[in-house]
Amino acid sequence: MSTTASAGEMVSAIERSGYYPGLVADAVCSAVGTEQVVSYFVHHDAHFDPGMEVRRHMTVLALTPTRLVYSHTDEYPADESQPDSRPLAETSTEAIRCSRISSVALTKVIPDPASYEPGVTMPSEIVLTISWNSLRHVELEPAHCGDESCDADHGYTGAITSDDVTLRVSEAADGAEAITQVLDFARALTAASSAP
Repeated sequence: MSTTASAGEMVSAIERSGYYPGLVADAVCSAVGTEQVVSYFVHHDAHFDPGMEVRRHMTVLALTPTRLVYSHTDEYPADESQPDSRPLAETSTEAIRCSRISSVALTKVIPDPASYEPGVTMPSEIVLTISWNSLRHVELEPAHCGDESCDADHGYTGAITSDDVTLRVSEAADGAEAITQVLDFARALTAASSAP
């Protein structure tokens, strides 16, 4: 299957999602600029916040010959405590040179692995993680020596993790076509990021 795409096909996919298509398409197309779109993936997702409100968000990945364009849009409901409050949307885009991509990780969930056939059996779920090491997430906590009666200050311990992009796509939630599309996009991105 060809991973060659066009900006028009990408915009059509954004429009089909129905999630603020003008806003999302404008953000992505502005970042792509005049470059050709080689491959893309549009992922519209919804989740429930603790108040049981549905919150939607959209991620668009667009690959050009030289860059990965990553766009993410979140929506925020109207503030019910304010009489004239309206919903808000926040869109961010980042354009990363392909040479800066340090990792393209793909996790596949295979149903009934005993009957797996290469090139035939499709995963039921994909997790795509792309790293370019631009953002780091730091989690700190007080360090302990293990002695429960010790009250000395042992400083802090923590972990620094990359905070780039991770997408989970499942056949049950997103459909079989989304699985195929994310696999095609991952192949194209891997090829582009491994070029000298």
